[in-house]
Amino acid sequence: MQIKANDYKPKEIVKFIREWTDLTQNDFAKSINRSRKTIEGYEYGTVNVSLATFLKMCKEHNIEVIVRKK
Repeated sequence: MQIKANDYKPKEIVKFIREWTDLTQNDFAKSINRSRKTIEGYEYGTVNVSLATFLKMCKEHNIEVIVRKK
């Protein structure tokens, strides 16, 4: 599956990534050494995900990140 990240809010992208892994918030949190509450915050948009954490999520779950200039 592929999305154009520019079309979504960060909270939506984090949720897509977690759903692609088929993990619960709790299991996803454990996989990147965060708490379930933090993942919940990312998905609700009440906690901002750092770029470093975002890249860790992607690396841990084999999700490719491509940055391309138009």
